[in-house]
Amino acid sequence: MFANRKNTIAIGIVLMFGFVLLFVGTDGFSAYTMETARVNKLMKEHPVFPEVTLEDSKERTYPFSEFKGKYVFITFIYTGCSDVCPQLELNQAEVYKRIPQKYIGEEIVFLSISFDPTNDDPKVLNKYRTYFQSDGETWRMARIPDQTELDNLLNEFGVIVIPDENGNFQHNSAFYLVDPNGILIEVMDYQEIEEAAKSVTTILEREGSK
Repeated sequence: MFANRKNTIAIGIVLMFGFVLLFVGTDGFSAYTMETARVNKLMKEHPVFPEVTLEDSKERTYPFSEFKGKYVFITFIYTGCSDVCPQLELNQAEVYKRIPQKYIGEEIVFLSISFDPTNDDPKVLNKYRTYFQSDGETWRMARIPDQTELDNLLNEFGVIVIPDENGNFQHNSAFYLVDPNGILIEVMDYQEIEEAAKSVTTILEREGSK
């Protein structure tokens, strides 16, 4: 009987420990996947987009503060990607089309950032943008040549990029919306095109009514 009681207590302790780990790891049970936990963390912290130097498909270089005063709709990609990235950019193109034209370029710009700056030079980015009808102006594709700046940005925005031995990357994907002050205010499911477009439009309309 004593042995059974000890076993019961031990099992209870293990279950309690597991409960605590689950509670902490899921952000109080509100996050049931790593991606949801990542998004929840970003939406709590609202990181500021770090000052980096971009080089775009037109060979222009400028700081991210170039977009100060405008919302920026962002994706992270690499052009050698053959699975998620093309769909991510196709979906971004659909969101772009659904935003009222009066806001495009005036209140919001779209930006695709490559996390493979070695291979994605301006010439490669210029060709890649044509596949998705990016105009290179209101929707720009760019790289961050400085690896330290790039790593800092990826870390701040919780973008996981893991290179493999074949020159490819395992990475997560989402839509990111940065406000006119460079603060991350939305992280959206890239597969929910209509929802993302409605969310962005609502924010733009609300801003316009102030």
